[in-house]
Parts: sequence; structure tokens; C-alpha cells
Amino acid sequence: MRIKQTDIYKLSIPMHPFVIATGTMHYAQNTFIRVHTDAGYYGVGECSAFPMIVGETQATCFEMAKDFAALWKDKEALAIEERMAELHAFTAFNATIKSAFDMALYDLAAKAADKPLYRYLGGTKKELETDLTIGIDTPGNMARKAVQFKEQGVRMIKVKLGKTGEEDVERARQIREAVGENIILRIDANQGWDYPTALHALQQMGPLNIQFCEQPMRHWADHLLPDLRKASPIRIMADESAFDHHDTARLIKANACDYVNIKFAKSGGILEAIKINAVCEQHGIPCMMGGMLESRVALTAFAHFATAHDNIKFYDMDTCLLGHKVDPITDGIKYNGYFLELPDTPGIGADVEEAFLQHCEKVTV
Repeated sequence: MRIKQTDIYKLSIPMHPFVIATGTMHYAQNTFIRVHTDAGYYGVGECSAFPMIVGETQATCFEMAKDFAALWKDKEALAIEERMAELHAFTAFNATIKSAFDMALYDLAAKAADKPLYRYLGGTKKELETDLTIGIDTPGNMARKAVQFKEQGVRMIKVKLGKTGEEDVERARQIREAVGENIILRIDANQGWDYPTALHALQQMGPLNIQFCEQPMRHWADHLLPDLRKASPIRIMADESAFDHHDTARLIKANACDYVNIKFAKSGGILEAIKINAVCEQHGIPCMMGGMLESRVALTAFAHFATAHDNIKFYDMDTCLLGHKVDPITDGIKYNGYFLELPDTPGIGADVEEAFLQHCEKVTV
């Protein structure tokens, strides 16, 4: 199955402002691709640029995608490792746009095998229940939002923190008081604290029954994570510190984390995510399936991957619930409350509406 051409789109999805420690997002600056083959069908891929975390923008993804598409023209689509090795040899980093190309290859491979992606990856159906995330706001507003979530049937709430330590403690305290003890609370500092602030905040939040804290400090403070983990009453999940399986192995060897958050936009896609999960599983480190601000195309791929890997125990798969004003996706994952239901069609099983794509900037290579 040879690659004939690739359609590349700027898939901009307007959204209500979403605030985290490192910045505010006003729209999902995504890139969508269709990799066409001589077999008569195409594979889809999507990525969501989060420049304050990964260093890529929609514009850089779009330009790099042109080079990637040219590299792959007339090449064998089912040779996934070879194709991804070409991208890695061509450019360092750029994991976000690489993940869209990786995703398209896995979609093609599963379609060629006439299997839904989770089955192609060796999995069987399992229950996936996502949390729902609260962006940074005043403690009172965040507590009121948490109550709204609870009334909507949310059972797990992820709380964005990473500003002033004392105010972050107050945010978490008011949320716990507002929702009671039966709601699972997770916190995510998005690298926003230094070591003294992280230590103080986590110790102060110890009595609040918080499941884990994602990425309390900048990745360059990873050498301090082992000490923080020892002193913290709350378990530590690595996110921005763990881009690939090499990062993951280093953190685990240093006893720096309890859990790891896998995101395709960091790893470069499914091929590398499989390696990250394998390292974690080997060392008894459960993983979470996370994302940026992807639509239901990539979200469906996330769900296939999480379904196929039993070591993924936590699901932060609310990407398109975080203020997306439109949902231009056909088929794909469906939300049943906050449980995710996968399609059983071959491949990923999701696509973007043609009418929406007609208004997107496009290039074909």
C-alpha cells in the first residue's frame, strides 16, 4: 500500500478561553491530515499544538507537515517504523505534528487489517471513564464550577493549579469542601511551582484526599522530583517531564514519579506511546491517557490506545469538552455521560465533516 498524496488542513476550533498555569487558549489550533494511498482509502491524523508546553504552533505544524508529506510520497504506508524513522531523521523534536502522521499510518494499518484500531493493537473493550477539568479561576468560581460538574454526573475532577501556592491551596480546599468526599480530585500544576512552593502546597493539601498531582515543577527541576515525591503526601504524576520512553526510564530510575501521563502530542504518536507504556508497565508505574485540545478524531485514537493497554489506569480524555464551541467530527468516540464508547468500524473510525473542511486552509502534497 503506497502513499500517493497527503491533504493537510489547519483545523481551527473556536473555544471558550481555557486557562492553565502557562497560558490561556482561545481556540484549539489543530492540524488535520488525510494520507491517501493506492489502495483507494486514506488514513486520518490530528494533532493539537500547545506552544507553551511542546513548542509547536499550528503554523509550524502546517509547514512541517508539507515536508513530512513530501518525504513519504510513494513510500509503503504499512512500514510504520520505517516511515516514522524518516521523520525523526529529518527533524529533531516536533512531536506534535509527527503524532498526526503516526496516527494516520495506524489508521491505515487497522483499515488494511479490517479491524478497529484497539483490536489491531491487541486490545479488547474495557470501560473508559474520563475526568473533567476546571481551568484556573478564583477559588470561589472554581468551587462553583466543581459543583456544576458534580450535578452533571462528573465523578472525577481535574483541577488546574500552578499559580500562587497559597491561593492554589485555597482553590483545592474550597473545591473539596464544595463537592464532598466522594468525588475524586486530581490536581495539575502544569510546571507552575518552584520546589519550595510545590512542597508547601502539596503538604498543605495532604488532608484533602487528592489522587495525584501532575507536573508540579518545570522539567528542568526534575532532579528535585525524588525529594519532592518523598516529602509529598500526594502522589506525583510526570507529564511535561516525560516526552518519550527515554525520559520515562530516567524518571523511574530516579524514583521521581508514581505515575506517567501519556500524550501523543508529546510522544510523537502511537509508536512511541507503546514504548513509554511498556517501560512503565515493566516497573509497575500505571499510566494516564491524556491530551491537549484535540477534536474527537484524535480523542478516538486516544481511546483506542487506552483500550488496548491495561497499564493505562487513568483517563483524562475531556479534550473536546473543554470549551469547544463546535464539533465538526463525523462518527468516532461518543460520550455516554462521562464514559467513552468506541466505534467498531475499521481503523480509528472518525473523520472531519467536509463542510467544515471547506473553510479550513488546506494544502495537498
